Amino acid sequence: MQNNLQQMYRRALDLRAPWLNRWDNALRYTMPTEDDDVATLFDATAADAVDNLAASMYSLLTPPESLWISLIPESEDSPDAATAAMALRANLNDSNFYTTIHQCYLDLVILGTACLFMAENPIGADSAFSFTAIPMKDIAILSNAVFHTASMPAREVMEKYPSWTPPAELRDAIKKDPDMPLKLVQSLVGKDFTAWLDVGGDIENNIVSKGTFETNPYLIFRWSVASGELYGRGPVLRALPDIKTANKVVELVLKNATIAVSGIWQADDDGVINLSNINLTPGAIIPKAVGSSGLTPLSSGADFDVSQIILKDLRERIRHALLADRLGLLSEKEMTATEIMARNADMMRILGATYGRLLHEFIRPLCERGLQILSRRGVIDKISLHSDAELKYIAPIAKMAIEETLL
Repeated sequence: MQNNLQQMYRRALDLRAPWLNRWDNALRYTMPTEDDDVATLFDATAADAVDNLAASMYSLLTPPESLWISLIPESEDSPDAATAAMALRANLNDSNFYTTIHQCYLDLVILGTACLFMAENPIGADSAFSFTAIPMKDIAILSNAVFHTASMPAREVMEKYPSWTPPAELRDAIKKDPDMPLKLVQSLVGKDFTAWLDVGGDIENNIVSKGTFETNPYLIFRWSVASGELYGRGPVLRALPDIKTANKVVELVLKNATIAVSGIWQADDDGVINLSNINLTPGAIIPKAVGSSGLTPLSSGADFDVSQIILKDLRERIRHALLADRLGLLSEKEMTATEIMARNADMMRILGATYGRLLHEFIRPLCERGLQILSRRGVIDKISLHSDAELKYIAPIAKMAIEETLL
């Protein structure tokens, strides 16, 4: 069993490997970190469009002030769906869900795939739920398995898994340095959970914890998926060639501007003028010998006016790919009823497929896990979305879909 788990883990890492470079490029041009060479970034069009799109996704799909979900009883013998829905919404509102989900929407737009970890809080907390946005570089997936790799201090591993006894070769090292980093792999294959230290060798000798989950705490959802692929493709990945080109064009424009400001100069090497003593600053006086040519400005043959045309076209295509020119708040200007209907139709056409995927991969698993946690804690009766109730998602974009159906 453990050999099979190790093979699955290695296979998941191999399948993820080609995506890491794509993700690094997408993040570098939209959300650079201190590890990136920020000095090589010259155009912020994509970063601005990403922020706008993630904010639009949040306002359209998960507004905290709206009646977010509704459970409709299938029969009179079903558990009280109204009470379950109220408890689920109350715990979501009291949790960190609405602050954490925005991080996932950024990953969804930039990387095409996002992961939200839904944990259970201790009894007595304000909410039964706790959420964490997991970076995709720490997640490797198969069709029926999730592998979460994280580096954490040994002290935190022992606090998280108090029943774990470190092996003899690690015990002394942990006593000397409780903060020594350990590479922990947490896997979920079906409902079977296994956590182990990735220190080489067999998994069996490095297992930290085992258990089962009734529902999957790793909520992994994607923008769109190509046939045969496990990871999603988002707007930034599709627009990445234009984003890179626009960044290079702005870099060349700035270099040309530097030449226009400071100029290019030439001087005869007549043995009189000392080039190392020349300082081209405003008001500088540069001495020259009588009869020598001194410094002469050299005209540049570069005419970069065409760059503005190219840059304008690239920026328009980037904004179009990231929906900046198509999605907007209805409050931006006064609209007639016909204009509002047309805008709603555009939103459904643009985000309809993404909304359907998020409903299947994100909203429904979120509700199922939330109901399972609440029923296990005795807050609500056990309720199943497959037999006891129907999930009705009534965020604004769903209302638009209903309106479009009725028209």
